[in-house]
Amino acid sequence: MYSKLFTPVKVGNIEIKNRTVSTAMVMNFNTYDGKITEQFIKYLEEKAKGGYGLIITEDYAVNEHAKGFSRIAGLYNDGQIEGNKKLTETIHKYGTKIFCQIYHPGRQSNHTVNGGVQPEAVSPIACPMCREMPRELTVDEIHKIVKDFGAAAGRAKKAGFDGVEIHSGNGYLIAGFLSPYQNRRTDEYGGCFMNRVRLLTEVIKEVKKNVGDDFPISVRFSTDEDIVGGRTLAESRMIAVLLEKLGVSMLNCSNGTYCTHNLAQSGTQYQPFGVTMDKAYEIKKVVNIPVLSVNRIKDPLMADQYLELGWFDLVGLSRASLADPHFPEKAQKEDFQGIRPCLGCKTCENEIFIDQQCHCAVNPYLGQEWKYTFEEKPEKIKNVMVIGGGPAGLTAAIAASRRGHKVDLYEKEDKLGGTFIAASFPPGKNDLAHYVAWMNYEVKQYDITVHYNTEVTADMVKEQNPDKVILAVGGHPSVPPIPGIDGKNVVKAEDVLLGKVQVEGNLVVAGGGEVGIETAAYLAMGERGDITIVEMLPVIGNGMNGILKSNAMRILRERQVKLMPGTPIKEFTDHSVVVSENGTETELAADYIVLAMGYKPNIELKESLSWLGDRLAVIGDCGERCSNIMNANLEGLEAGYNA
Repeated sequence: MYSKLFTPVKVGNIEIKNRTVSTAMVMNFNTYDGKITEQFIKYLEEKAKGGYGLIITEDYAVNEHAKGFSRIAGLYNDGQIEGNKKLTETIHKYGTKIFCQIYHPGRQSNHTVNGGVQPEAVSPIACPMCREMPRELTVDEIHKIVKDFGAAAGRAKKAGFDGVEIHSGNGYLIAGFLSPYQNRRTDEYGGCFMNRVRLLTEVIKEVKKNVGDDFPISVRFSTDEDIVGGRTLAESRMIAVLLEKLGVSMLNCSNGTYCTHNLAQSGTQYQPFGVTMDKAYEIKKVVNIPVLSVNRIKDPLMADQYLELGWFDLVGLSRASLADPHFPEKAQKEDFQGIRPCLGCKTCENEIFIDQQCHCAVNPYLGQEWKYTFEEKPEKIKNVMVIGGGPAGLTAAIAASRRGHKVDLYEKEDKLGGTFIAASFPPGKNDLAHYVAWMNYEVKQYDITVHYNTEVTADMVKEQNPDKVILAVGGHPSVPPIPGIDGKNVVKAEDVLLGKVQVEGNLVVAGGGEVGIETAAYLAMGERGDITIVEMLPVIGNGMNGILKSNAMRILRERQVKLMPGTPIKEFTDHSVVVSENGTETELAADYIVLAMGYKPNIELKESLSWLGDRLAVIGDCGERCSNIMNANLEGLEAGYNA
């Protein structure tokens, strides 16, 4: 099935066994003083076990204040070398190579995560995301940072890394010097192209002084910053040629900055597959050294085709490696159904940008590889009853079966997936259906007996008397006590998305949260009529990830969906919705009213099973409150593993 993906490739003087690369992603798994942890080693070891040819670590700080996140690793003192020796030795056991990425965040930081100091940058222009005004570096300070990069690279070599990657992209410090968008300097580090590349040039030369000419150096840079005044391919081609002349071994082609509107350095569910591959292709045309490309490559056959076409030489599987660290191994076995898909949902980034450890919505094992090993069987093999076939229940059933328990899974519908099935219908959400298909496939790989079309009662539980019951029956769509809510023209968003009811004409979506926005986008894309979203809160899409929200809102704007935030609903009639608009009651014409007012926990069965005591585990949306897929999967893993 493959012509290139699983062939070796040389980067500098080292040979990489295949062309799959796990590129750098911040995990926040390390200590506040920059030392790596066993958790971090186990996380990367899982990828090496999974067959990646090359792993590039998350960005290591080059000095104690060069941090954009509080718990990233560092190589700014000799005390940090020993832990990294253990890391590199561990990775090398699997025939995988590992590069250490070194960086300075520049303005994309704040004092709460970098040791209490004001961020430093090329010019005093605040990052729109991080918000804190940076201090402009002096020339002497620039020279000191150049030395810091060289010293960090030298420590990386001593620690056993196979190469280093200098992070010069995505809006960080070196990228700021390269970019006409950030760089307003009037000294030798600003102005013309050769002045703006001076810092990167000096860093490469200093790194080479510390590691020698035979130690591979990769440079990650944004081929297109995709922002007004930012660097485009016109200059990026020039940078690529310069880097090759300076003796760089590989170019890692990323895109965007923190303030790029669509944050192209990490593709979302609204972006097409291979969204920025053409940029890497343009770089490949002007250099002879290997080129690495990233962004929304989820299919190994797609990756192989790009390689065969010669667009680039290595494939960066960034968030795909979080979703499934065994992607290469499964791909090589042609186990295509077994590859757990990334949703492009930004859950991983949501966590780190609030200074938490990274989690993945679909891979609850991420960061917990040290904890859930499945190496020891439980003392007693139990009969485990899992009630509910949504993501939480499926994750619990799989974990319990992997531990060796006998598992029976009960689902009241004729298919597995729960609310994720309906959630896959809005535009951009098709990957959720892929994930449900993966879970169905995964269930078949284990000794799990599935009982479809079976609604469990307390009497059934008493009759079967299992050793453990894991309750994962989800939540109900919220139906608040609004007059007229039981009218024939009032329908639930879930039923609309599943095609159980068809609505057209004047449509009012009651609720402007994530479900309401996505349902309105689904209706608008289907050209179902004139659509209005009515939301009681003053903000539409409250709590949504900002990047995903902006993409969804763009669909609403393009399709002329009317938004009415801060508008309480008073009554539903058979032809309208009565709302309070600025204190005045107004009638909105409505042939159909679509309820998207959130979910509430399904607690009925939970209450009737209280007699089970500690034999009962309640997970997912039937717990204390409705949550999200990440928490549902984490709870499912814990309940199943500890059944």
